[in-house]
Amino acid sequence: MSSLFEAYITNLGKYNEGRLVGETLKFPATTEEVQALLKRIGVDGVRYEEIFITSFDGDVLGLYDHLGEYESIDELNHLAHVLSDLDQSDIEKFEAVIDSGEYTGSVHDLINLAQNLDCYDFYPGIDSEEALGRVYIEEMEMLDVPDNVLPYFDFEAYGRDARINDGGHFAPGGYVFNNGGNFVERYHGMEDIPPEHRIFAYPKLNIREQMAAYQEVIDRSALNEEKQRLPASREDR
Repeated sequence: MSSLFEAYITNLGKYNEGRLVGETLKFPATTEEVQALLKRIGVDGVRYEEIFITSFDGDVLGLYDHLGEYESIDELNHLAHVLSDLDQSDIEKFEAVIDSGEYTGSVHDLINLAQNLDCYDFYPGIDSEEALGRVYIEEMEMLDVPDNVLPYFDFEAYGRDARINDGGHFAPGGYVFNNGGNFVERYHGMEDIPPEHRIFAYPKLNIREQMAAYQEVIDRSALNEEKQRLPASREDR
């Protein structure tokens, strides 16, 4: 399965210490890929547990503009699987709808949008009110205009009225509008993610790695306590 988008996963603890340590994860992903990446960036569930996402990129136009730095890896993976079930024409419709600003408030919204694209009509390549008017009149025959009148017909004005009535939007890929279909919220939250799409897991550490990790945590804690005592000791002098 090809990658639809990617995220730069960053070790939050090391970032707070002044070090940017991270790697790119391509979605959809597997548990093994997540564990290997986390191990390489030092997030093992012992020394460091938290991550955040520095940036997104991908082939779905505009998608990453609506994703945040603390998104769930499992939820992103589920979104990627839902998008991978769409054909190219549906991906283009999805891009147009998110460009219009509908259902872009969260990954939750985006997942539901991808599963309700039949609620939208999309005309690829239509980028102006005049072009829209010509499609509606010449191709769809939504208004009976005599042939001798067509050369003088104001397609732009007709297209403008049609766009207003549709509540439509000109996106980079074409014209899109909500056709009033029944939008069904199929995804309600993390509990709806299929088990096979849940991929977040810390790396599996062997005994030696576990002992080293816990020892580092102990040493770091002792060092922090020492640093906190030093100012107080100087004040006592």
